Formats: sequence, C-alpha cells, structure tokens
Amino acid sequence: MIYHTGKAKDAKNFHFVADVMTKPGANGGVFFHTKYQDKGWPVGHEAQIDTTHGDPVRTGSIYIVKKNLKAPSNDNEWFYYEIIVKGNTIETKVNGKTVVTYQEEPAVKGPRKLSQGTFGIQAHDPISIVLVKNIKVKLLP
Repeated sequence: MIYHTGKAKDAKNFHFVADVMTKPGANGGVFFHTKYQDKGWPVGHEAQIDTTHGDPVRTGSIYIVKKNLKAPSNDNEWFYYEIIVKGNTIETKVNGKTVVTYQEEPAVKGPRKLSQGTFGIQAHDPISIVLVKNIKVKLLP
C-alpha cells in the first residue's frame, strides 16, 4: 500500500523508494521518523545522499550511526534509492544493492532512535543540488 500524506505521521516500518540524482558537490538526505518543526534540522534518522561533497559520509549512510565512505552512485546520473525500516533494523540500497544495514540496540537513547513519524527531503546547503522524484512509500507491518 502506498500511503497518502495524512498517514505519513504514523510511519514506523516502511519501504521508501525514489529516483535520486546528485549534482557535483551536493549533499542531502532523506529524514525519517521525524516530527514537523518550524525551523532547524529535523530530529530523527537521516539516510544520507552524498556522492562528492566535502563531507566524506556517502549515500546510503545512516548519518551519525552507520557510515558508508564509498559512493555507490555517480553525480549527474539517476539512481534508485531504497530505505527499509523493519523493527530495529534500517537497510539502505542503491540500484538494488545493499549499502548499509544498521541494527539499533534497545539501549539507544536520544534523538537518533527509531520511533515513528514523517519524512523530509534535505538539501544540505544553498549550493547543493539533489534531485528526487518518483517517491513511493509502502507501510510494512
């Protein structure tokens, strides 16, 4: 099932897919398990989008908690990005290949803890151009 905006606030277990392209030097991400904020960086997890930005944490990383330091995609080319959350596990894939798998320990505390919430698409800074299209989310049990 693909959910509509009205159910986004309840997303816990899901399979997110999108077509993504980075321009040279771009940094962005897909935030999930977030809540609406008027300003500031979203609170929750971020699946990184970064092919050649100065930050060495590349696409597929779960920012802060599980790093990938090798770009699984190229700038100026569309790639298929997947983020799958089931229970305490987050998996990211690029073009069907797993980039990282992160299993959260029950003792984890703080803002980067699996919970539930909405999604956010991030452009890290004014010169970062990250294109995202064909976004689909399937809620999982």
